[in-house]
Amino acid sequence: MLGQTIISLLPPIIAIALALITKEVYSSLFIGILVGGMMYSGFSFSGTLEHVFVNGMVGSLTDGWNVGILVFLVILGAIVMLMNRAGGSAAFGRWSVEHVKTKTGAQLATIALGVLIFIDDYFNCLTVGSVMSPLAERHGITRAKLAYLIDATAAPVCIIAPISSWAAAVTGFVDGANGLDLFVRAIPYNFYAFATLAMMVTLALGEFDYGPMRAAELAKKLEEKHSHPSITGADDMPNPPVSSKGKVMHLIVPIIVLIVCCVVGMIYTGGFFEGETFVDAFANSDASVGLMYGSAVALIITIIFYLATRVLDFNEVMNAVPEGFKAMVPAILVLTFAWTLKAMTDSLGAKENVAALVDSAAHNGNDLLMCLLPALVFVVGGFLAFATGTSWGTFGILIPIVVDVFGANMGNELMIISISACMAGAVLGDHCSPISDTTIMASAGAQCNHVQHVSTQLPYALTAAGVSLFTYIVAGFVRMWYVCLPLSIALMVFTLLIIRSMQPKKA
Repeated sequence: MLGQTIISLLPPIIAIALALITKEVYSSLFIGILVGGMMYSGFSFSGTLEHVFVNGMVGSLTDGWNVGILVFLVILGAIVMLMNRAGGSAAFGRWSVEHVKTKTGAQLATIALGVLIFIDDYFNCLTVGSVMSPLAERHGITRAKLAYLIDATAAPVCIIAPISSWAAAVTGFVDGANGLDLFVRAIPYNFYAFATLAMMVTLALGEFDYGPMRAAELAKKLEEKHSHPSITGADDMPNPPVSSKGKVMHLIVPIIVLIVCCVVGMIYTGGFFEGETFVDAFANSDASVGLMYGSAVALIITIIFYLATRVLDFNEVMNAVPEGFKAMVPAILVLTFAWTLKAMTDSLGAKENVAALVDSAAHNGNDLLMCLLPALVFVVGGFLAFATGTSWGTFGILIPIVVDVFGANMGNELMIISISACMAGAVLGDHCSPISDTTIMASAGAQCNHVQHVSTQLPYALTAAGVSLFTYIVAGFVRMWYVCLPLSIALMVFTLLIIRSMQPKKA
């Protein structure tokens, strides 16, 4: 069974390894897709072509959820380009110089904004990126570090927010119980999310980095000398015309409108205007459709706002919209390949094999193994999400298994810890994987080279994972969140301080 599991996960493993080795994501993903297609078809030429392009690529691009996300991406790219052309981003950059004096302050401001936008991880990545890019540039924060801050305040924050698209996804996988109640009870045991937040604050206050991120920070001046990307990422117009009439409000107003419209769009899809409560509407919402509705309305309001304030004329607005679409083409291409690779992995039975492996270990274990179940679920969830690039798919596989192991005993604290470990492992894998939607969105939001973002973020994520794994082992025996959660945060800070003390004094 273990051999079948490894074979079914071979295509994403090959793609991820090639991406990290070659530093080129498009060809690496496509090679992984071809390997999956050949394995599925028995190395038949026509069968491989049909499975890759018809079942894989076309199937992914005709999926309603995926199309909604692509439309949201395109519209958000247009809004970001409009904000840049209107001078809102430049005005915010000038304002930030006066009010945010230090690099530490800029990082803390980015973290705070990321925590506040907890509704959805896609929305978080692109919104925080568009708002904080000018501030990051002003204070010498590399695009790799900005991408890490964006990514680390996306999924890790959404997974501990009861009102979010992630909470809705998790509750949907729990049968026979109040899923939202289980989600809330599992929040204090989500050690990876809290350890990640503690790590970001400690690194910012301590003013240090390590691993590839430190090398990227030290190479900031060389990077600036040889690379001059625009905030929007429009390669054909590296210095697009910016209105001299732009003010901070031309950045803030569209962002606020976007947040409000997307929240309304999500609760609309959940039946809020048909009598459902706000919480139930979120639990039943369709994030893809809601974000698409909200961003479309926000784009219309933004265009009207810019025309009314005469910061842009009609021709300038219409010219900016397709440029925003162009800026999102790299992210759309990577997402399309990532979704196709997931389709290849699913067709090889990866989910079923992993589910059978975990189910067998859980049902056949002794008392000691049951105490170690949270740690086991955390590791398996992290590996599965890393290989497949999907947190929500990992929830769908492992949470029903955990619930089934404990049966009707919904009050069992070990079950709550195990469910939280599943969510934490899924976020860990999502955080590390080059083919994860959220990781791709974070790269797009920060306009960072995708492979650079993955390689610089990986040591940070693995450090938090090590702390979390140790804490899950302890939690399996102690089973008290008010002991284990402070332990994980304190251990995270202590670990980082040790790493800092081992840094060479000179660069």
